[in-house]
Amino acid sequence: MIRRSDAPPAPTSDLLPAVPLLALDRQYAALGGEIRAAINRVCDSGKFVLGPDVTDLEAELARALDAPHVISCASGSDALLLALMALDVGAGDEVVLPSYTFFATASAVTRLGAVPIFADIDPATYLVDPVDVSRKISRRTKAIVPVHLFGRTADMDALLPIARRAAVPVVEDAAQSILSTWHGRCSGMLGDVGCFSFYPTKNLGGAGDGGFLTTTRDDVAKSLRLLRVHGMEPRYYHQVIGINSRLDSIQAAVLRVKLPHLDAWTSARQANAARYADTFAAYDFAGRVAVPGDESRGRHVWNQFVIRVGEGRRDELRAFLTKHGVGTEIYYPVPLHMQTCFAHLGWRKGDLPHTEQAAEETLALPIFPELTAAEQHTVVARIAEFFGARRRAEAPAQTAQGIKAPHVVRRFVGKADDVRC
Repeated sequence: MIRRSDAPPAPTSDLLPAVPLLALDRQYAALGGEIRAAINRVCDSGKFVLGPDVTDLEAELARALDAPHVISCASGSDALLLALMALDVGAGDEVVLPSYTFFATASAVTRLGAVPIFADIDPATYLVDPVDVSRKISRRTKAIVPVHLFGRTADMDALLPIARRAAVPVVEDAAQSILSTWHGRCSGMLGDVGCFSFYPTKNLGGAGDGGFLTTTRDDVAKSLRLLRVHGMEPRYYHQVIGINSRLDSIQAAVLRVKLPHLDAWTSARQANAARYADTFAAYDFAGRVAVPGDESRGRHVWNQFVIRVGEGRRDELRAFLTKHGVGTEIYYPVPLHMQTCFAHLGWRKGDLPHTEQAAEETLALPIFPELTAAEQHTVVARIAEFFGARRRAEAPAQTAQGIKAPHVVRRFVGKADDVRC
């Protein structure tokens, strides 16, 4: 048997010249004809805003997520804003949320004159730490916004009791987690309101911006439907001051073509995550690369596959992968509490140590459904080449980090933009 220290380095002659971070053109190639027909149908109808396709999409999403109310809107960012407006968050209120997330989570708070109170993350999952959330609760807290980051549901077993004790609502930022579950229930259906995005890079992405909200509360649903149309009901009579956040019918038509494929695409992402785990386990990285794990309490939908790179070499590795045609992204290089626009809030480096370390060490690898085994082999082999990691003599029989084979909730009937949220 070859000892690990004597194992040969990984060959590079069989590697592909390039692997994209995202390949939306592959998805479009399979569905292009249906999508064009759906767009033409909307154009022929002349019903471009909140038309029949919007109503049908909301009903189809409600069935898929087992949600009593689905309310579409113009973007995931607007979904967060509308949710907070419906819950009467306003000037001087505090909202507890993670700093390790996309900017929209906090900008929705500040646009209402409220104050984002940033909480640290669990260093293993990158999800908001319930213990730190509990520390940040005050008499001014008006809501808690957990983020189901990278497709993994936040620890709702711990967060919901905190919210109940504080008597505040929970707004789920589920922009990256459609079809993720927690003890069998879909994300977005665990708190008071769920906020989703149809941005093209999401697991269910449109041909532009779009979003939707879910809720079990009749009062909140009524408020959301009113707020998204300037608070207008009936036409030209305004009960409250809302915003203009209506989903375009063309976007809804495109999404209706894609929705029946979402569960299969999600299973493909899970299969890719499991293959990554096995492929990484075949190399001896000597602890310099940490691979993400699965979630035993629910379905992880893998919007992103984010590794942690030690020894301060994340940026160097990324440059190496770019040189060899492997697409990557950093989610997120500057935590929100360290952003210039929030300097007036008084946060300092060191306030959220796990968040700050993640921002310096994490790197997202390709994980889209159409990713091939050869492309994944190329990605991991290039990382092994960078570190000089050798192949193990005998690869582990089990998947690394406990990533399971694909599991499903239910069956139901290009290229990425430069800005990737």
